[in-house]
Amino acid sequence: MLRRKSAPATTAEIAPKPGGKGRPTRSRKEAEAENKARAKGPRSNRRGSSREQRAQNAARMREALRTGDDRYLPARDKGPVRRFVRDFVDSRISFAELALPLVVICFVPSFVGSTTVVQVANEILLVMIVVIALNLVFLRFKLGRELTRRFPGQPTRGLTWYMCSRALQLRFIRAPRAQVRIGQQLPDTYR
Repeated sequence: MLRRKSAPATTAEIAPKPGGKGRPTRSRKEAEAENKARAKGPRSNRRGSSREQRAQNAARMREALRTGDDRYLPARDKGPVRRFVRDFVDSRISFAELALPLVVICFVPSFVGSTTVVQVANEILLVMIVVIALNLVFLRFKLGRELTRRFPGQPTRGLTWYMCSRALQLRFIRAPRAQVRIGQQLPDTYR
């Protein structure tokens, strides 16, 4: 014989289990609505003000990249040692700056189709890469001597990459912009 199930008891009739949470589990719909409300966060003016503050900080940083103001520069460009490395690279002309027009000239023969001209252009490109690498090595040794003379005891980690990445860029593309002219004598103190 089948027994009939009795009607479900309401939450008021259910006795709490020992070790239970003492309340009924919420439905999935209620939990998702609560999670969405929590994810949205409070609707206040803080969001707008932080957006304005970010815009102001970005404007200050762009201006600092133009003028070289150390207070608002990104962290990778801050400090007197980094400023000296920038000025050291900017005060010299590197072969990498002159290489771009030469690269364009060397790629033109590849469209013409003459194999001997293409072979000569490839050899010129290979020589250019070797000269750029030697130029960077020479520049790094000179920079190392200047850093030990001007900034004794300062950490120089990462400065080789910083110097190379700046030296390989065209002068008008560099950020922060160059603050010294080519051939200009650098000051003795960068504090």
